[in-house]
Amino acid sequence: MPFLGQDWRSPGQSWVKTADGWKRFLDEKSGTFVSDLSSYCNKENLFNSLNYDVAAKKRKKDIQNSKTKTQYFHQEKWIYVHKGSTKERHGYCTLGEAFNRLDFSTAILDSRRFNYVVRLLELIAKSQLTSLSGIAQKNFMNILEKVVLKVLEDQQNIRLIRELLQTLYTSLCTLVQRVGKSVLVGNINMWVYRMETILHWQQQLNSIQISRPAFKGLTITDLPVCLQLNIMQRLSDGRDLVSLGQAAPDLHVLSEDRLLWKRLCQYHFSERQIRKRLILSDKGQLDWKKMYFKLVRCYPRREQYGVTLQLCKHCHILSWKMYWYF
Repeated sequence: MPFLGQDWRSPGQSWVKTADGWKRFLDEKSGTFVSDLSSYCNKENLFNSLNYDVAAKKRKKDIQNSKTKTQYFHQEKWIYVHKGSTKERHGYCTLGEAFNRLDFSTAILDSRRFNYVVRLLELIAKSQLTSLSGIAQKNFMNILEKVVLKVLEDQQNIRLIRELLQTLYTSLCTLVQRVGKSVLVGNINMWVYRMETILHWQQQLNSIQISRPAFKGLTITDLPVCLQLNIMQRLSDGRDLVSLGQAAPDLHVLSEDRLLWKRLCQYHFSERQIRKRLILSDKGQLDWKKMYFKLVRCYPRREQYGVTLQLCKHCHILSWKMYWYF
């Protein structure tokens, strides 16, 4: 017997409101809806198998609620992480609490924080989405929407956001198949709508056509070769180096420089990891370019960010790392 005032309806199940109260909906249509959730991961026939009428009004209401732009950002500059633990106060700060209270919405507008926030969203989407509260999950989707809109507007970091959306979509495909096991907060129809939104964002990113700037002044190919190599050495992703080499024939020659790929391998990986993945070219020399992409498939790359979240060990304050311009 459930306690009075307790919400005993399991998330992800279909319920019908009757004169006697809420009752679980178990007819054939609802049964088909739940059993067909495994087919949602098919992008071609996604949601074509949704064939139900009784829950249509409830789904419409859930979609309207999910479209609301109400956000729960406190936009605090720092939060205190409790050191001790009592009955009234937990001795920790949850990921959802930090995600709700710290100003992630403004952080994505800062170029020094953007990559760090996107990486954090990717980690949450990969393994920590179910640990967030309902409000934190809604904030997650709201921040993700702002990230996508920013990329669509300035046409930068397109590949980074594509990978984020693909990671989130794959995770949701796994989670919605476990409907009825309380792995997601909220009705399953709301998450179905969010999956549709992710697919729409992916289509928008795929249809982006980067226009050539009208400015016809100095370009990278007009710089001396030493400066061009210096710029290429600042690229931390080998895929960016390959893309840059495809922009012009002269840049392609520079992008194949062995020393350039050697430094890239030594930056991301240790000597022990490199020794395990040696590849020789036809001339008997180490092929650093092939070694780099092989190492990427085997080991995680080194990550560096301009501004990150910092935790003070003395005052137990979690905040964004501050910086000043001189």
